[in-house]
This record gives sequence, structure tokens and C-alpha cells, in this order.
Amino acid sequence: MLFLSPEASRPADGWPAAPAPGRGRGDSVTPANAETARDADAPLYPLVFIGPMASGKSKIGRRVARTLRVPFLDTDTLIVSEHGPITEIFAEHGESHFRDLERAAVADALRQQPAVVSLGGGAVLDAATRDALRHTTVISLSTTAEAVRNRTKNAKRPLLADGPDAWQRIYDERRPLYEALASVHFDTSTRPVDAIAADIVKWVRKQS
Repeated sequence: MLFLSPEASRPADGWPAAPAPGRGRGDSVTPANAETARDADAPLYPLVFIGPMASGKSKIGRRVARTLRVPFLDTDTLIVSEHGPITEIFAEHGESHFRDLERAAVADALRQQPAVVSLGGGAVLDAATRDALRHTTVISLSTTAEAVRNRTKNAKRPLLADGPDAWQRIYDERRPLYEALASVHFDTSTRPVDAIAADIVKWVRKQS
């Protein structure tokens, strides 16, 4: 279904108010005291996937990139390839250090043209990252705690260690950021990954 539109650290500049639903790429409407408006003239690429943990950003993003015949970059994968498992980074150095690595990985990925880029769920907590995303096409994915529980039974994700209730709290805190940055929104709770990817490709092609 297509909609246009905690222990996680609170951003230093505060949480923005949720925007009114947009009508398409670049049409997000936000109150004056919310996040800075997206650039209505932003280029189509990179296409950036944001959303909560286990919402399908990597799986769907990879399929979209394959269909559009552009490179796919997953910032979590880039961090792991250079610095080791994320669980170990959290355990040995803490979340703050991981966020520093994530900020650099996102900046590098966003310089790729054209490309599809999948960000970790907490990447939007960084103000510099949010500023960069205002000049891209942002595809926001959402899901439910029940769907996440079914998808992550054996997953090793440090911020999911306390179960679905913790996931929901984190999602509720970050949701205003996802909504403020989104060019378009798709729910991934129940539909097949391939069907969602096909809808996203269709939307992207309409924008070009």
C-alpha cells in the first residue's frame, strides 16, 4: 500500500513535529518549527531508504537497485566490512562511537551517483545526515512490532536485545524524523518484498 506523504539518543536539536502528509516527491509539508524543508529541486538520485530496524530497507533496496540497474549500498554493511561486526562495536566502544562511524559511512554512500542507499535505522539521529538527506530522494519504510518479531527471531541486533517493546519505543521516538525527511512512504508489514519493490520502482520511474 502506497502512502505519499529507547533508549536511543535524542538528537541535540530535538525532535521535529510530524509533518502533514505530502503528495509526492518534494511535496512534504512541515510546520515552521520542524525540520528544515526538503529541497524541492533535489536530484532523483541517490534513492535513500530510511525506516526502523527490520523494516526491509536492505532487501527491498537491493531489489529496487537491481531493477533500476544502479549500484546498491548498505551503510551497515560498509561499516562491518571496514570495522567489524556492529554488535562488537557496540560492546567494545559504545553507541556513540558507532554513530560516528555511521555518519562517515552515510556521507561516503550519498556521494555515489546514481545509487540506491540503505541506511541503518538510527542514521537519521545525526543532524548532518538529516541535512544531507534533504537533497536526495528519501523512501521511508514502516512496519509493525509483530512483523519485526517474525523477521528477527535469530537476528543479532544490539538495539533489539530487549525485545519488541523496546523496538516500538525506539520507532516511536524516531518516527517524526522519518516522516519529516520522506519523499514517499511505503508500509512493509504484510505485503511480499517483491511487490513492494515493484511499487517503488514504478513510483521512481514516474519521477524521472
